[in-house]
Amino acid sequence: MSYASLIFSHSNKLKNAHNLLRHERSILVRWFSNNARPSIGIGDDILPARHHGYVPGERNGACKSYSGCLSSTDRFHFKATNPAIFKTSSVGICEGNVLRTTMKVETPMAGMAFNKGSSLHPRRGYSTDSGLPPHQEIGMPSLSPTMTEGNIARWLKKEGDKVSPGEVLCEVETDKATVEMECMDEGYLAKILCEDGAKEIKVGEVIAITVEDEEDIAKFKDYEPSKSGASPAAKGPSDSAPPKEEKVEEPVTLSEPKVSNATAASPTGDRLFASPLARKWAEDHNVTISSIKGTGPDGRIVKADIEDFLASRGKEVSKGAPKVDTGAAASLDYTDIPHTQIRKVTASRLLLSKQTIPHYYLTVDTCVDKLMELRGQLNSLQEASGGKRISINDLVIKAAALALQKVPQCNSSWTNDYIRQFNNVNINVAVQTDNGLFVPVIRDADKKGLSKISNEVKILAQKAKENSLKPEDYEGGTFTVSNLGGPFGIKQFCAIINPPQSGILAVGSAEKRVIPGSGSGQYKFASFMSVTLSCDHRIIDGAIGAEWLKAFKGYIENPESMLL
Repeated sequence: MSYASLIFSHSNKLKNAHNLLRHERSILVRWFSNNARPSIGIGDDILPARHHGYVPGERNGACKSYSGCLSSTDRFHFKATNPAIFKTSSVGICEGNVLRTTMKVETPMAGMAFNKGSSLHPRRGYSTDSGLPPHQEIGMPSLSPTMTEGNIARWLKKEGDKVSPGEVLCEVETDKATVEMECMDEGYLAKILCEDGAKEIKVGEVIAITVEDEEDIAKFKDYEPSKSGASPAAKGPSDSAPPKEEKVEEPVTLSEPKVSNATAASPTGDRLFASPLARKWAEDHNVTISSIKGTGPDGRIVKADIEDFLASRGKEVSKGAPKVDTGAAASLDYTDIPHTQIRKVTASRLLLSKQTIPHYYLTVDTCVDKLMELRGQLNSLQEASGGKRISINDLVIKAAALALQKVPQCNSSWTNDYIRQFNNVNINVAVQTDNGLFVPVIRDADKKGLSKISNEVKILAQKAKENSLKPEDYEGGTFTVSNLGGPFGIKQFCAIINPPQSGILAVGSAEKRVIPGSGSGQYKFASFMSVTLSCDHRIIDGAIGAEWLKAFKGYIENPESMLL
């Protein structure tokens, strides 16, 4: 009886041999070459798994084997460090047995590890359908929380170059800066799919291919990444052929149905059907539209009917075009400048700010005589010690940070469910460059000295001008300072809040004014600087904003208190 059951069992396996050969050709090759059995990963059908002698793993990804490949305690976990960068379709080697998934896993993965401490390197994605060797598709990474697309500034590696972990592949222009993209695995750069200067590449879109073996590079010369819906696109020309034939036939049959369509329109009564463009042309050329017979669907009057009517009266349609507009357009001399990523993001965020944040503005004049006197004394000490000079803007940043510490309601952010009040005081500083507006951040500005603030501002401003800011250089700000007074001489202006922050301080220039002196009939000169606080009224009420400006003014007019 036992022999009969064995024969019956093996006959069932042989029945499914054709399915195995058809769907798992690469698995069989690795099976026999490595002297190991294939196992079925999570997501495969349970029936083919039983034909190979395996039962799919349960919730945690464990695989149970009848041949002893893995026990129920040999469990492994996947860890995706950056879901948008790499895709893999296989896992590595465990205790001498090859453990591979037989179907392509579409979940992006960048690294895997076993619980038992064995190192497991990410394998390449296999394309058994196209017959390509093992390779890895590198996608456009998401390098900032707001990034949806990016540009390739330049490639630092060429096709055929060997790449190692940590080496820079290319420079990616994100929505806020240009960031270096590093390689995460060893291999060879087989194909670059997006050349230098490629723009508006969606996050996750394949930009390059790497392979493990150098001899496989030539096989990817004409490689094109697979796209979902490629098969419908291939069938597109045959499906779209009939509409093209209709378009070709339409001009030929226009002259035939004129009478029939005109008569068909008569049952509708006095109502006339005409396209908006046809009505516009009729008005421009002083044509009574009721005197024209339509040739469109159901007797509808179209633009071609107006043209035919004008041609029959001996008029040239071209004369009816608005000559004034074309002449004006011809006289304009202009250049179209493409949008950069930073310009598009700045435009969208500022538009969102003005449309969704209820702005209001508070302005105060502060006397800066004592501030400039203190700055002179500090710069003398800096020059003696070989340090860098301190600017008025550095003192303004320090005063704003201390005022936020004193009035923490202004150091907050709005959400639909609550107001988030930050314990850290991180000041963004607006920096204008040729590439656009950047706002690098000075973290914990309330706890730093003036010399350190000054050094950080200079370093970050230089990096902004070189377009080399990293995400950590501009993310995480809680308040913004924008100064157009010192560098540009602007007396006073109102800045737009940088969401999700609740306030921004606009700093104007200092000017001398005549003010009353200590005695009657006496006058003196003093320097005053105008500052305007833009507030989000959902968070900062008028009295709170005024309280913050009072604290800020106190630090500016008595700068020694900032040093305590």
